[in-house]
Amino acid sequence: MHFFLDKNERSYYFISMTKGKDTKLSILEAGLDMASQLGLESVTIGALAKATNMSKSGLFAHFQSKENLQVEILNYAAQLFSEGVIIPALIAEAGIPRIKALVDNWINWTAELKGGCIFVSASTDFSDRPGKVKKVLLQQQNEWIDSLRRIAQSAVRTGDFREDIDYDQFAFDLYSLLLGFHLYYTMLDDTQTRKHQETALDRLLDNYK
Repeated sequence: MHFFLDKNERSYYFISMTKGKDTKLSILEAGLDMASQLGLESVTIGALAKATNMSKSGLFAHFQSKENLQVEILNYAAQLFSEGVIIPALIAEAGIPRIKALVDNWINWTAELKGGCIFVSASTDFSDRPGKVKKVLLQQQNEWIDSLRRIAQSAVRTGDFREDIDYDQFAFDLYSLLLGFHLYYTMLDDTQTRKHQETALDRLLDNYK
């Protein structure tokens, strides 16, 4: 490739780049939807090519392997998660209001995906499978748990939580609550799930005051 392009060549180059990014984004959106409903392991180049009406060779050109495809879906989901769950929660007042905002955002994130949180299902599917996908999942889960620790630290700084709390225990307790909600919401279809979740969250927060 040469780097000195005339006006027409530059226009064609940038249009092609934009079109390529848009195509890849559409693929990742379809892949995330499929992974949410069927599980990440079910997302293959062949299955996704059929779902997006693309050729296998066209899809392969974007990702090179099934494993790379699955990793990029996870990274795309992580970007959406950050934009839809974590960043908006940081706008809320530090302390308990921010924790409740984070929980509400996580619940909304789960509800928007047809099959629930992809990170929860994928962590189960890949827990005993070494490789790039598990490595990415482990990193993402550790970053999420660290976010829960840090949000507890902000609650201590504001005086909403007492100073002697165990941040690791708080992260465990809150994540366990969210995982319980996920099961009730996606599997048990309990109409009282949201009410039970709010009661459980209030009790959890009271334990750290």
